[in-house]
Amino acid sequence: MDENEYRNAYQGINVQRCVFEKSILTLNCRCSYHDRFNLAEREAIRCTHEAANQTCQIFLANCRSKARFVLHLTDIVGNLLPHSKEIQVQKGALLGLTPDLPNKPDTVIEDIHNLLKLALQSCNNDPNLLPYDKLIQSISRHPQRTKLRGRNKTPQ
Repeated sequence: MDENEYRNAYQGINVQRCVFEKSILTLNCRCSYHDRFNLAEREAIRCTHEAANQTCQIFLANCRSKARFVLHLTDIVGNLLPHSKEIQVQKGALLGLTPDLPNKPDTVIEDIHNLLKLALQSCNNDPNLLPYDKLIQSISRHPQRTKLRGRNKTPQ
């Protein structure tokens, strides 16, 4: 299956893509509304709850927009970030909502939706009232994962 065929099949199957797909695929984030599926030997994540998906989209778009400076980006076209920066935004922002957890790449987040729901309840369900200054600090402090050199080797 070539890459164009894969993208077309992916978009046909995954009509409600989880915006935290990359973080969930790192195997240390979970969500009560995620559903894993395989397509052409690749794993993907879809959201099973429309309202939750919209909440996550708004939250993540706001975080991306407000984190441009700390990511050293002048413009984010269509919410597209390089993989490592996207993970940094997703995981850093989620860990910013839970300051009691260590800000490390391997820190486990048990339920993304529940975490967002609790954060939104504390600010009258208005995503614009979330403490983005603290979230951006968390994003900027979130370290990138160390690269593995070759298969089955320890990080250097």
